[in-house]
Amino acid sequence: MTDNQPLPVVTMKKAVRGMCYISHPLRLKILEYIDVNGESCVSAVTKALNEEQAIISQNLRKLREAGLLKTKRRGVFIYYDICEEYPASIFACIRKLFGYLTDSFRFLVEGYKAVLPDDFTTMVANRIKLFAHYDKMRILEHLILRGESSVSDIATGTETEQLKTSQHLKKLKEDGFVTCRRDGRFMLYCITKGVHKTALECIRKRYNTLKNKSDF
Repeated sequence: MTDNQPLPVVTMKKAVRGMCYISHPLRLKILEYIDVNGESCVSAVTKALNEEQAIISQNLRKLREAGLLKTKRRGVFIYYDICEEYPASIFACIRKLFGYLTDSFRFLVEGYKAVLPDDFTTMVANRIKLFAHYDKMRILEHLILRGESSVSDIATGTETEQLKTSQHLKKLKEDGFVTCRRDGRFMLYCITKGVHKTALECIRKRYNTLKNKSDF
């Protein structure tokens, strides 16, 4: 796949599944904590996030089942670590986005890791929930790759029927993920800046840098 080609269907479906799992504030905070602090046991995550251990354990299990976390046993303890896949790169991008939005320049330094404010992490999770859908992510990817496009161009490029494409674009516009303008009898759509664009670009960058694409 070249840099201007859409992700393979299997890869995009896996990316969508992962985004759905992290579009939950607590799960996103769990992943963020582990990304910043490295492999951690249940009790460490529980203490840091001030949650009930049973709830943390349940969400850790779900994240592991989704392939976003891996485990290692040390004696009687199980340690969780973030998988070497796109979640880690998404956090790097989200921190930079936070840095740009708030002029917190330390977050713009390559490799800098720190837990983001709770309200920002919650906002990110809730925004992800709005676009963590296969057709919507395909539309956003098309706009990243092709730029401003009409409904028919997007429908053709994403291999989605035009009516369904129009419905998704309407919702994406309502949620602030795309803008549109009229050009004669055509409505042209363009992706906006934000978590949605950042996440898609990170997913694509991660995939394009992998020598073995099956590792995604």
